[in-house]
Amino acid sequence: MSISMNLPLWAPSAARIESANVTAFRRKAEATWGVALPDYAALYDWSVSAPEQFWVSVWDDGGVIGARGERVLIDGDRMPGAKWFPDARLNFAENLLRSRDAHDALVFWGEDKVKNRMSHGELYRAVARFAAALREQGVVKGDRVAAFMPNMPETLIAMLAAASIGAIFTSASPDFGVQGVLDRFGQSAPKVLIACDGYFYGGKTIDCLDKLSEIARQLPSLTRVVVVPYVHQAHELQGIPHARMFADFIAPHHAVTEIAFEALPFDHPLYIMYSSGTTGVPKCIVHCAGGALLQHLKEHRLHGDVKPGDRVFYFTTCGWMMWNWLVSGLAAGATLLLYDGSPFAGDNRILFDYADAEGMTHFGTSAKFIDACAKFGLKPRETHRLTSVRAMMSTGSPLVPEGFDYVYREIKADLQLSSISGGTDIISCFVLGSPVLPVWRGEIQCRGLGMAVDVWDDEGRPVRGEKGELVCAKPFPVMPLGFWGDDDGSKYHAAYFDRFPNVWCHGDFCEITEQGGLIIYGRSDATLNPGGVRIGTAEIYRQVEKLHEVVESLVIGQDWPPQNPNDVRVVLFVKLRDGLILDEALIKRIKQTIRDNTTPRHVPAKVVQVADIPRTKSGKIVELAVRNVVHGRPVKNLEALANPEALALFGNRPELAD
Repeated sequence: MSISMNLPLWAPSAARIESANVTAFRRKAEATWGVALPDYAALYDWSVSAPEQFWVSVWDDGGVIGARGERVLIDGDRMPGAKWFPDARLNFAENLLRSRDAHDALVFWGEDKVKNRMSHGELYRAVARFAAALREQGVVKGDRVAAFMPNMPETLIAMLAAASIGAIFTSASPDFGVQGVLDRFGQSAPKVLIACDGYFYGGKTIDCLDKLSEIARQLPSLTRVVVVPYVHQAHELQGIPHARMFADFIAPHHAVTEIAFEALPFDHPLYIMYSSGTTGVPKCIVHCAGGALLQHLKEHRLHGDVKPGDRVFYFTTCGWMMWNWLVSGLAAGATLLLYDGSPFAGDNRILFDYADAEGMTHFGTSAKFIDACAKFGLKPRETHRLTSVRAMMSTGSPLVPEGFDYVYREIKADLQLSSISGGTDIISCFVLGSPVLPVWRGEIQCRGLGMAVDVWDDEGRPVRGEKGELVCAKPFPVMPLGFWGDDDGSKYHAAYFDRFPNVWCHGDFCEITEQGGLIIYGRSDATLNPGGVRIGTAEIYRQVEKLHEVVESLVIGQDWPPQNPNDVRVVLFVKLRDGLILDEALIKRIKQTIRDNTTPRHVPAKVVQVADIPRTKSGKIVELAVRNVVHGRPVKNLEALANPEALALFGNRPELAD
C-alpha cells in the first residue's frame, strides 16, 4: 500500500457521513436553534461560541435521565469558577444502567485464563445487590469507595453501586506497590475497599493478598475490605483487617432487584483520579458526575460514532482514566469488551483474537502498542478478519506518522484511526477523532466539540502552523471540581491557570495544521530548549524509532555545561533489540536520520544505550524522572513507576560527564 503525502490516509464515504450520529446531531441543532451548520467546522465554531445551546443539545441527544433545570451556565467568564446546569438533578449510574435486557452489557477476558459475560439485566441486578451491601455497610453520599482491582466486571459493579448512592469512586490497578496505593488512597480515605486476590500477566499468576493485607492495615478509614476471587480457589483472610469475600458481602442481599438511585446535583463528585505522581505525591483530581456523563456521551456518540449494540474495547488498567472513559460507553448503548493482562499474550495476537471473536467495533489502544506491533512484524490483516472493526483509537503518547502508515498498511485499510489526547486532568479529550472527517498522516483529526481549544505562543497569541501551548480558552463541563484536600484551590489554580489567567493551559506542546488537525510534540515541561529553541521530544522519537535496531528511546535536556544552567544539550537514550550493541556506526546513523528529517538542533549531543526505559503504570515514559536522575536530583515517588529499577540505569553515566 503506497502512502501519498497529498491525500488523506482515509476518508469517510458519503454513506458513512450520512449515517453518523454527529450528522443527525448537526441537523437537529440547526432545527432547534435556527442556525446554519453546513459542516463539521461550522458545528465546532457554534459549539464553542454558543456553549449553552450546544451542551443542552448534548444532554438531549444523549437522552440523559434526570431533570435538566432551566439554567445552563452561570459565571461563564470564570476559569475556574464557572458552574454548569446548577439546577439539574441526575444519577450517573442510572444513565449507564438504562437497559435490563438479555443482550451483552459486557464481555471479559483475563488473558487466556478467564472468559465470561454479563447481560444488561445481570449487570443491573449485580449492581443492585452490591449497592444494598454498601448501604448496609454505612456508605452514604460523599463517602469514598476504592478499588484495587483489574479491569474486570466486579470493578464496574462496585463503581456503579457507589455512584448510585452518591459515593465517590477511586481506583488503582493491582500492579501498584503498597506505597503507591497508600499515596493515593491514603489521601482519599475510603470507607470500603474492593480488591482482587491476584491477577494474570504474561502467562504468570501474581498474588496480591500480602500486599492487600499491608494496605488494609495502613488505611484507618476502612470499615470493610471486599476480596474478589480471580486467581485462587481458596482464601485465607485472617491477616486482612475487615475482610470478607465478595460473595459473602452481597449474600444477604440476593433478593434485591431494584436500585434506589440518588438524584444528585450536576456537580456532585463522582471520581477521584490521580496524577502519575512521578514528581511527588499524586494530585487527587475530583471529577463531577454530570460533567463526566455529558463529555463521555459527546465523545462516544459524536466523535466515536458509537451506536447501540456496538462493541467497544480499550486496553487499559484501572489506574488509567481510559477505564473511566471506556465504561461510560454503557450510556451510549454499547457492549463493553473488558480485558486484563498483557496485550501481547497469545503470541502477541490476543487483542486481535478478541476483536474477531467478539465482533469488536472500536479498538482502543496506545501508540506504544501500535509501535510494538510494527516492531514485532505483526500483520493482523493477514492473520485476522477484523471485519467488524470500523474505528481504532490511540492515546498515551503521540502516534507518529509511521504508526499511521502501519495501521493502514498492516491492520486494516478501511477504518477511522483516531489519535486522541486529553488526560486524567479532564478525564476525557481535548482533541480526538471524527467519523465525518478524513484522517491525515500524523495528525489528530480535530478539536473536541464544545472545547475552545487553541494553540498560543508565549505571549498568549493564537498561532497556526506553528508550535505552541495547548490551551482551552472557555469553561467546559468536565473541568475538575478541584483537588481533594486543596481547600483554598491554590494547587488547582497553579496547575492549570497560572500561565495564562482565566485560561486552561494543559501543558502540551502542539500545532494546529492547515487541515485543522493537531500534532502534539510532547509535554511542555519535557520540551527541550537547546540554545533557546523549543523542541518537542516526539519529533526525535519519531525519527529514532523508525530504525530497526531501536526498540524504544527517551530523550532529555541535560544542563550543559554544568556551570551554565541556562542552556542544555540533547541526550538520547536508546534501548536496542536483544544482543545489539550501540557502536559508532549506529550512533552516526541515528544522528544522521535525525538531522536529515528534522533540524541540526534536534541532533543529540550524546547517544547512550540503556537496557530499559522507565515508564508509569499506564505506559508513559518518564522524561522528567530521568532528567532528575541524570542531574543527581531525587525522584520523589518511585511507586508511580511500573519498572522503577530502570531509573538506576541513568545515574552516574560516564558518557554524560564530558
